[in-house]
Amino acid sequence: MVGARITAIGTYVPEKRLTNYELEQMVETSNEWIIERTGIHERRISRPDEFTSDLCEAAVKDLMHRYDKNVEDVDMIIVATSTPDFPFPSVSSIVQNRLNIAQTGAIDLSAACAGFVYALHTAHSLIASGLHKKILVIGADTLSKITDYTDRSTCILFGDGAGAVLVERDEQAKSFIGFHMGSDGSGAQNVYRTGLSKKVNGIELVDTQYLVQNGREVFRWVVRNIPKSVHQILEKTQTSLEQVDWFIPHSANLRLIEPICEKLGYPIEKTLYSLINFGNSSAATIPLALDLGIRDGKVKDGDRVLLYGFGSGLVHAGQLLDIDLDEQVNEPRPL
Repeated sequence: MVGARITAIGTYVPEKRLTNYELEQMVETSNEWIIERTGIHERRISRPDEFTSDLCEAAVKDLMHRYDKNVEDVDMIIVATSTPDFPFPSVSSIVQNRLNIAQTGAIDLSAACAGFVYALHTAHSLIASGLHKKILVIGADTLSKITDYTDRSTCILFGDGAGAVLVERDEQAKSFIGFHMGSDGSGAQNVYRTGLSKKVNGIELVDTQYLVQNGREVFRWVVRNIPKSVHQILEKTQTSLEQVDWFIPHSANLRLIEPICEKLGYPIEKTLYSLINFGNSSAATIPLALDLGIRDGKVKDGDRVLLYGFGSGLVHAGQLLDIDLDEQVNEPRPL
């Protein structure tokens, strides 16, 4: 099997902040209530003329700036998103054109908040097979564009952002240690946005342009299933929790992350999340959290990190990684 290594990372969030205090003026809520129930203080909101492709492009440019990377020889682009600019063409094709990458495949991947980990797994597979050498993996969403700001149960949660990594063939150092993934489509009606069909699992859906979520049912499913799935990765790789330097779950809600850590017996102090200042940015939460750890000097080369994403579908995916990035030559721009 051909080796693959994550060599660089870049992130981007829109400039506009939406604070809890501003949400107090929009719906019946309060800063204290939101923090107590979610841990979120603010989130970033894309401009009306700013879309997922724009966030992707900016995240890749951050990666290029920090690691002095050339992406013109990338031979595959994978964008994980639930909020593409269009049903088609794909976000990946738009990014390919803007970055002047002449000879590359380009696909969008739909796995909701687990999308970034699914995309990483796909990139690893394509390189390990020997078919590809250099792949851009991007997780990005503009959930603000499909959020109902009259619904206080959802509008307090979601924000916009993007994270990109470069995965390259490397016979000496390998990032990818082990994985686990799955799906439970019986819960598909618990997180959705209607499309051509208005019914799933025989259940009539609320027909709206906005995201709809049954938070209570999602909470129960995640707490019941994700800790067991994390243990499956550890068993497959003969890794103990003590050997995991950092746990990076999907930043859905701090009150959801806490019981996962409690069930695992893993310290919350060694768990990274991006929700405090960026909210739930779907496919972007995990790369944002990883990059925040790198920016803060917590995550270092040689560390072992365990990513786990979960979301609508209900899909989930985890990946155990060894961090060994190229040397960063320029300071990252502030988020």
